[in-house]
Amino acid sequence: MAFGLTLWGMPVSSSHAQLARKPSYYEKDAGAPSQNLVARPEGGSDPAGTMRGNQGTKGAPPELASMADRQEFDGLARVYNAGTPLAQPHVIFVIDRGNHRGNKASPRISYVNTPRFQLHDRFLRETGRFKGSRDEFNRNYAAPERRFILGTLSWQPQIQRFVFEFWEGDVLTPVLLQTARSMIAGSFFADAQFKANSTAQEQVAREAGIAVVTQAELIGQQRFLPLNVSRNTGRLRIIASLDAMRDLQPFDIVVLREVPISLPPVAGVITERPSTMLSHVNLLARGWGIPNAYVQDAGRQLKALDGQWVHLQVDTRDYTLRPATEAEREAARQRAKAQPRGRVQLIAPDLRSTKLQPLATLRAGHRTQCGAKAANLGEVRSARIAGTVVPDGFCIPFGAYAEAMGRFGLAERVARMQALPRFDTDADVRRAALARLREDIERMPMPGAVSEPWGSRWSQQLGGQGVFVRSSSSSEDLPNFSGAGLYTTVPNVKDAGALTDAVRKVWASVFNFEAWEARSTAGIAHDAVAMAVFVQKAVNSQASGVMITRNPLDPDAAHTTFIAAKRGLGIRVVDGHRVAEQVLYSSWSKAIQVLSQSGEDTELQLDPNGGVREVPLAGTGRRVLGDERVKRLAQVGKDIERRFGGKAQDIEWAVTDEQQIIILQARPYANPPAGGR
Repeated sequence: MAFGLTLWGMPVSSSHAQLARKPSYYEKDAGAPSQNLVARPEGGSDPAGTMRGNQGTKGAPPELASMADRQEFDGLARVYNAGTPLAQPHVIFVIDRGNHRGNKASPRISYVNTPRFQLHDRFLRETGRFKGSRDEFNRNYAAPERRFILGTLSWQPQIQRFVFEFWEGDVLTPVLLQTARSMIAGSFFADAQFKANSTAQEQVAREAGIAVVTQAELIGQQRFLPLNVSRNTGRLRIIASLDAMRDLQPFDIVVLREVPISLPPVAGVITERPSTMLSHVNLLARGWGIPNAYVQDAGRQLKALDGQWVHLQVDTRDYTLRPATEAEREAARQRAKAQPRGRVQLIAPDLRSTKLQPLATLRAGHRTQCGAKAANLGEVRSARIAGTVVPDGFCIPFGAYAEAMGRFGLAERVARMQALPRFDTDADVRRAALARLREDIERMPMPGAVSEPWGSRWSQQLGGQGVFVRSSSSSEDLPNFSGAGLYTTVPNVKDAGALTDAVRKVWASVFNFEAWEARSTAGIAHDAVAMAVFVQKAVNSQASGVMITRNPLDPDAAHTTFIAAKRGLGIRVVDGHRVAEQVLYSSWSKAIQVLSQSGEDTELQLDPNGGVREVPLAGTGRRVLGDERVKRLAQVGKDIERRFGGKAQDIEWAVTDEQQIIILQARPYANPPAGGR
């Protein structure tokens, strides 16, 4: 069963499929500073497989001044997804306005034989209309009084109509846009709507009084979105509710009607609800290197395969699901049985000291005492990045956990737990045993000599304000193991007694079922894990979220930043239950693309009595982040990335009414294993 699907209004660089390609795929010979209108692989090859089927009509003219019908359009078009219901032909066009220095000639439009010329620059040079330098050609993307307007006309199957569009970084003006619309309306056989490829182009359309179709609107029509590109073989399981996840096996490929905040290791994920690329489930999928995709109405489409062994492949443009061969099935079973090799390099915890460490003293080297999460925040704070704040806090180090667990007799308890009948073979037995162990840890006596310094530090250093009590274990925020969503955070703790309870709860989360399963799959020895705790001032935020200092589908694209945002506290940004506002910013083109709008009608805020509360949203408008804030966040992300040696970062952030950017976490962005499974 194969599904050929088009992403987000191609062919302009508005889709993750397009954005996933490296900049060398774009119109570099035209000197454009970013991704250009018509994507093509270097040398004319097509490694991404995006150009399939009809590539125009043999013997078609080099250009047409008008198009009378669909046959003429198809004769000049290149086609994405040819032969599928979502085939998307496109034709590049050039509007010659004259030189605008005394030349009053009327503009003329040329619809270009796109398979033949491929690029605007090539067409203009080969037809003798332009002979200048690359810099001179680039004026046609930036100058209001440019000679040429360069665009693309395409058929959008999602909305069943033609659209015209421009490179995302094209600095359009209302006059240029009105000229293009007028020329197309007078020469093209069908109505064509303007498709904006950046927020700046949306604003120009409003000023010009021209209706626009946006990226977010097209995304909303998608039936498929790739969240992690990979392939694997496994047993298909359609999961109607989160309760049905209890017996999942590592070789299961799950179809989820709901998106959980965490997931035990599986072989692949298909969700029926769109989610952000930064959801905990997707970060886990990336770390495991398994395929993950949103497929509309997947449960109904795939019902006949429920319980069957299948091979799933997710790429940037489609997914394929077919019955597995016997050889593939046997190989998958053997992988599930095999002892993991342990590609994760854990932090070797220093257990000698129980001394509390204030954030101001923490640096990257303190990860052996306080874990990467706390140490990284100390490093970010010490960088003193302009316009940013890291809320103050302190670390309860690994040594305190080790000392407490020694009194508790943890090693003996874990050994007895693992000796239980069917513990290794029955997920329900493990789940119940781990729950009992967590309960015992959360209730274990805590000597006053141990807990009283926590309360004193909280009162003296943090002024007794509400705090978030967060995990900072030796097995999270690592280059090959993010640990996203595996351990517990207790929000907005308001008194010393509750602080002690919260610390025990975070300690106990070492034995969360999902954490145990994920470590087992990664080959991490459970007795090698220690838990530090980071106690940090709680901040009520106007908006919050997560950003990656790369394009999630192309971590090598260093010029892009991906941001997911919601109003209020950021707890829900990564839970996957509702789509966040998702924005892509290119420092190359300076374009901001809103890929989806926030689906929330409520937000989370700090409760004055402790914890968080849900409050309704009203009158806030659809956008969570304005353009200037997007640019500022992206710059802060790059500053943090430089602090960590240029390695892509996954950054948790928030903003307040005072417009400060608050940094709450910075960790390496987890790349999937090359090539998937």
